[in-house]
Amino acid sequence: MMKIAFMILPLIYLAGNGYLFIRTWQAMNCLPVWVKVVVGILFWTVAFALFASVGLRDARLPEAFLRWMFRLGSIWMVYLLYMVMLLAVFDVAGIFVPALKPSLLYALPLTLCILAYGYINYRNPKVEHLDINLEKEYDCSPLRIVAVSDVHLGYGTGLSSLKKYVELINSQNPDLILIAGDLIDNSVKPLLQEPFAEALSTLKAPMGIYMVPGNHEYISGIEASADFLKDTPVKLLRDSIVTLPGGMQIAGRDDRSNRSRKSLEELMEMTDRNHPVIVLDHQPYELSKSDSLGVDLQISGHTHRGQIWPLTKITDLLFEQSHGYRKWSHSHIWVSCGLSLWGPPFRIGTDSDIAVIDLNSSPLQ
Repeated sequence: MMKIAFMILPLIYLAGNGYLFIRTWQAMNCLPVWVKVVVGILFWTVAFALFASVGLRDARLPEAFLRWMFRLGSIWMVYLLYMVMLLAVFDVAGIFVPALKPSLLYALPLTLCILAYGYINYRNPKVEHLDINLEKEYDCSPLRIVAVSDVHLGYGTGLSSLKKYVELINSQNPDLILIAGDLIDNSVKPLLQEPFAEALSTLKAPMGIYMVPGNHEYISGIEASADFLKDTPVKLLRDSIVTLPGGMQIAGRDDRSNRSRKSLEELMEMTDRNHPVIVLDHQPYELSKSDSLGVDLQISGHTHRGQIWPLTKITDLLFEQSHGYRKWSHSHIWVSCGLSLWGPPFRIGTDSDIAVIDLNSSPLQ
């Protein structure tokens, strides 16, 4: 199924670009040929800029050049999506209401307004406050956790954004910071050329900062990602358990990208079931299993909830819990939409988020 999807999606992308290019070319009907040629070259250069930036991420090219290729290409993808949808709507409507022609005249300003809203929404993360009572005792109750996921540091999320995120996290006065993967984006290279490690080192949590790998740590190179984190206070957990003072346990699962990772059953066997267990697992699959195995709290990310509508609807169908908080029969599970995001800097129909989780011990009598 996945192979078919990877074959179909590029064809859909090419078809969408072709449709938009034809409409753009028609709108330039009165312009000189040389202007059309220049616009055509720019059009297709931007259309493939994102793929070029990812493919060339390890090449010896200027950092600024790769960053702008990535940004332009990712913005184009969302611009293309909304332009194609709106052009199709106005093309059909124009059959019945000729005044709605040319469709580009109406689709373009509407698309730009949608993108402006999406960018503003992305730049203002939502802080979700959760009060959770656990059914097991531990000595450090109450405990404040700030949970984040999918920061995607690199060409998309730069140093200035990271500093704002660190300030936001620290302002919540966490006892513990948990990162559910994809802290790094597509390459460690840009993180080594600017003081990203220094910025991460200003995170403050007296009980520690722990994270698990996401699929993007593997895309970036898991060993290179682990080496980068050694210069920060962030502790990387890969199929391992950390027991905090007071008995709280953090079980960090390696990402599904590692086909040899431990099963959740194996990881839970390494814990003391008399004390609470927090599972960090980047990708929120088989959550019913987490519930049946007695996980007290699970924190995941990965989905971004699709980032933009209508991809939100697809994501909601693919995952048991695509975003937000849910209390299962036993487990409390939080799936983050992501503090930042991959690719296009827009949130349309979703929110960037962090969770501030106040844990209390309320054992059953």
